[in-house]
Amino acid sequence: MPYLIAQGATPMQRWKRRVEIGRRFSLGRADNVWQVAWDNHISSRHAELEFQGGRLQVTKLSTAKNPIFYHGRAENSFALAPGEHFVIGTTSFALVEEQVDVTIDTPPPVSERVFSRDFLEHVQYKHAAEWLETLSRLPQIISRATDDDELCAQLVNVLLTSIRQASLVAVVTVTAQPESNGQIAIRHWDSRDTDSGRFAPSERLIRAAVAKQASVVHIWADASRVTEPSFTQSEETDWAYCTPISGLGSEGWVIYIAGRQADDGAAVDWVTKADALQDDVKFTELAAGMLGSLRALRRLERQKTSLSQFISPVVLETVADQDPDHSLAPRPCEVTVLFCDLRGFSLKSERSSENLLGLLQRVSMALGVMTRHILQQGGVIGDFHGDAAMGFWGWPLAQDDRMARACRAALQIRQEFSAAAHNHDDPLHDFRAGIGIASGDAVAGKIGTIDQVKVTVFGPVVNLASRLEGMTKLLRAPILIDEATATGARQQLSAETARVRRVARVMPLGIETPLEVSELLPPEAEHPELSNQDIATYEAALDALQAEDWEQAFSLLHQVPADDRVKDFLTVFIAQNNRLPPKQWDGVIRMTAK
Repeated sequence: MPYLIAQGATPMQRWKRRVEIGRRFSLGRADNVWQVAWDNHISSRHAELEFQGGRLQVTKLSTAKNPIFYHGRAENSFALAPGEHFVIGTTSFALVEEQVDVTIDTPPPVSERVFSRDFLEHVQYKHAAEWLETLSRLPQIISRATDDDELCAQLVNVLLTSIRQASLVAVVTVTAQPESNGQIAIRHWDSRDTDSGRFAPSERLIRAAVAKQASVVHIWADASRVTEPSFTQSEETDWAYCTPISGLGSEGWVIYIAGRQADDGAAVDWVTKADALQDDVKFTELAAGMLGSLRALRRLERQKTSLSQFISPVVLETVADQDPDHSLAPRPCEVTVLFCDLRGFSLKSERSSENLLGLLQRVSMALGVMTRHILQQGGVIGDFHGDAAMGFWGWPLAQDDRMARACRAALQIRQEFSAAAHNHDDPLHDFRAGIGIASGDAVAGKIGTIDQVKVTVFGPVVNLASRLEGMTKLLRAPILIDEATATGARQQLSAETARVRRVARVMPLGIETPLEVSELLPPEAEHPELSNQDIATYEAALDALQAEDWEQAFSLLHQVPADDRVKDFLTVFIAQNNRLPPKQWDGVIRMTAK
């Protein structure tokens, strides 16, 4: 099997990659290639490689700034044979042929030790500062991996450079098979000796570690003095240990590390040698735990891909082009938040108690209406609350037209539910929706706890949007928006797209700041029941109300069509006060219910 080994100026600047026959791949410093991030002499995409006919064809790309040296000369294209190498900047790339031979035929070990996790927890590091410095970098190092193969390569490199006694390191998997002990596969391995082309791990040791679910150390007699023809342990090693990797999706995964006792002519105390390895074993246990946790997290993420229709394309594009930890990190930003809630869901639940699955399917369809239009307008789905959805605009990329986008999404949601209401065969026929939209400052990004995070938005503007959505029931308006969103809608949307009507200046229950609430309406051509003149008449009535001319306000409200439910809110409020403004009237209606 051919491998390409990259080695920079320091031991940590190294990787080893399996070369697949017939597959093209690129070499460079970019994220989506075989990355050599440590060498500034290498361009983002420096060379294209392909293995054919037993040789690796290397072609320098036109974007590469520095030369590729092969046999001491700058070459733009050449065929690399196994055992040869080329150089770019301070990094050497060697092509090697390697053979893996997992065997059970090694003689039994002269010593076997089993280190349980409980025992290793009490082991004191002899080189604590050095280990802790490596462990602190390990999560970042292995998190760079884009898949399991890269993950194994990163971990093997860290362990090989960190464990001084190790001659070689491997990540091994044992496939669970009910009728056998499982097939052993070497996911990735590397050796300090680049000329060593053979790896012969002990099957007995691997299976012992998997069966015991604990780190197992095997020590063999000096290989150079063994005359048994059945002895197939690598001549470079006379001890090895195997550590299981725990975690969801890592069943049967182990780390295999081997080395050789220094030949100083002295007799070897194998028991003492096994004890001397416990420091390295504890470090390997911690590394295995980190690897298992990362693989479990990635597995959970893959399982959630079925919800990809709820993930905004703008988020996916941002994550694809940038470091997710950086691009999804919470940060202050200006956002527009939309809350959409189904009306009458509780009553439908009671009436559908014998067919809850059917009700769930209908609610899922309704949520699908909301999320589809939010995503189509470039929004992000921030959360679900039973029969409600929350979306927002302005993150991860700033959107100057975020208010217009949110308003268009709201009107499209309203239009689809309205169309369903007129079709008795539509599953959403008896569903209604209330929508609240607010704009302002917030913190958006990956928010949550150590155990669970989600992409969402946090801040008073979220509560305001939710409160506006709740007020749609009291003010009898399908879509309510705050003053900032109303201003943005008037500036960013034409009358042929949307209309805005000031509804009232209110003080919501539990809020101490007055709020000017407006209704977002479809254009007159789509909603002729309420003409532009009717909106002007209503707003004139609102102005008269706030100016304490309640008789004029009451008269104007009666000129608004009777089908308009929003006018009922002001009409009832005036009637409840006997058409007389209360003392110290400031134009603010104080709400007594949410």
